[in-house]
Amino acid sequence: MSKASKLFDKTKEQVSPYLRHTNTMLAKLVALILEWRKDYLTEKQFTYFLAILIGFISGLVAITIKNSVHFIKYLLTKSFFVDYEYVLYIFYPVVGILLAQWIIRKMVKQPVNHGIPNALHAISKKNALIRMHNLYSSVVTASITVGFGGSAGLEGPTVGTTSAWGANIGTLFKLPYKTRTLLIGCAAAGAMASLFNAPIAAIVFAIEVIMLDLTTASLIPLLLASATAAITSKFFLGGDILFHFDITEEVRFSHLPYYVGLGIFTGIACLYFYSSFNWITKVFDSMKRQRTKTIIAGSALGGLLFLLPPLYGEGYEAVNAIIEGRSYDILQNSLFEDYVGNIYVLLGFVLVLGLTKVIAATLTFRAGGIGGMFAPTLFMGAMFGFVYVRAVNLFGLAELPVTNFTLVAMAGMLAGTLHAPLMAIFLIAEITGGYELFVPLMITSSIAFVTVKQFKPHSIYTTQLARRGELITHDKDQAVLTLMRLHREIETDFTTVDPYNTLGDLVKTISESKRNLFPVVDEKNNLIGIVNLNEIRHIIFNQDLYQTTFVHDLMNDAHDFVSKEDNMDVVMRKFEQSGAWNLPVLDEAGHYVGFVSKSKLFSAYRNLLKDFYDS
Repeated sequence: MSKASKLFDKTKEQVSPYLRHTNTMLAKLVALILEWRKDYLTEKQFTYFLAILIGFISGLVAITIKNSVHFIKYLLTKSFFVDYEYVLYIFYPVVGILLAQWIIRKMVKQPVNHGIPNALHAISKKNALIRMHNLYSSVVTASITVGFGGSAGLEGPTVGTTSAWGANIGTLFKLPYKTRTLLIGCAAAGAMASLFNAPIAAIVFAIEVIMLDLTTASLIPLLLASATAAITSKFFLGGDILFHFDITEEVRFSHLPYYVGLGIFTGIACLYFYSSFNWITKVFDSMKRQRTKTIIAGSALGGLLFLLPPLYGEGYEAVNAIIEGRSYDILQNSLFEDYVGNIYVLLGFVLVLGLTKVIAATLTFRAGGIGGMFAPTLFMGAMFGFVYVRAVNLFGLAELPVTNFTLVAMAGMLAGTLHAPLMAIFLIAEITGGYELFVPLMITSSIAFVTVKQFKPHSIYTTQLARRGELITHDKDQAVLTLMRLHREIETDFTTVDPYNTLGDLVKTISESKRNLFPVVDEKNNLIGIVNLNEIRHIIFNQDLYQTTFVHDLMNDAHDFVSKEDNMDVVMRKFEQSGAWNLPVLDEAGHYVGFVSKSKLFSAYRNLLKDFYDS
């Protein structure tokens, strides 16, 4: 054991008694709050209070993670190593990712999953429970990853962290699943509101991306959390937010066809995003050792950052430069800085930035870094929008406003990649301080979304969850099926029989059972067939057959069977196709476990639908 490990264990031993004392105090405090709440607050009022608390925490989390990244980047790029800044870009990402992995391995000791998919998985498959290490682990590891140049966003880790706070606060106060889910939605909305100072877009984000069902019971908590988070962020950061632009050029009717073209263009760009992400992921998933992935992906990422410095971190500096009319600034300190003023070099450079951002982001994740896809999506939208509008202007097709089209393209990329057109529209509308771009935003976002939807039914966040049948959607029927757990509905009180038992033995078993189905299993508990009492009723009193007729003569094959690993979609499809009322359940090795009945599933479905969707 290393000295560092021994020191860590010794420190943990010294701190543990303090933590136990702290936990005892916390339990007493929670008990007092719950007692006070019972006397003075209704459940709805208590939820409002928690929404405000979560909004405040979300603002603090956003401030912490943003300032941490900026501080690390300042130390690496503007302080000690200013003379070697861009050469060191080759090495920074690997160092940062290795450091983040060390923290995960030695201190967290549990996987740190990517934020938004982790929150969605917790809602659909973890009963809205999120491990406590997520209260801080994503903040630390994502800050290091992105601060050292990992080409990823902070929105996902921020949402993942605040969602963990929402879920654990709900657990702390013993709130039911529906309320915990609402608090996760409030936390997600708070994260986005504090990062972008866009509280309305944040609420739409919770509805579209987190799949929170909008009811009268959920609207007010979402509003309270989002507003509180935005106020908290504004109080501490002032005007220092990611984006804020005033639209100075009017929207003309003659420009609308070009917004249609921009929608198609960004839709195609989104499909490129999907394809690149999936292909690179597949390549690295074929590698067995994480250290190999880290070295190869980290080295490739470092090479990209050296050639294309704007890919460093989130990349919002390049986005701001383009939107503010300082587009040639992104060529500074690159291998192409001598070409400042050459529009063709600029357009080529920006196009390559847009094409390689998704590659850099995916390399960051495959190397083991922690981050999100939200910022890369916005970055690509800005780059592609700029290329589109400047190309149109350059070739004399029209004279289009560069800022307007760049911003609208960002919404198009968000709409297509995240499958969240409303969130994209409101986000860009809010960060521009008005609604002058509303119609172009609607046109481009809807066209980009429809274009992508034809080929990709799920967003970049939900593809894997949907493939495993673990995604909750706004389709209530589908959502309830996703929430149902097969293992809770398995009935195990069926009496098994041996295939070589006689009819006499079977009759004795029947007399002692309340069931009319009898699974036939061998000595290894493999299911061979099923005896249905209704099908042998005409012979069970014929004693002449008791010693000459065996169970294997009376059994039938099962219509179908259910695996313990099947999701409820598969189970219901098997019931429909087989026409059976009961289906046997087998484990991974094919051994008999029990039965699941259609009537019990319908009963569970009705109860869950009532509990979850009553507002």
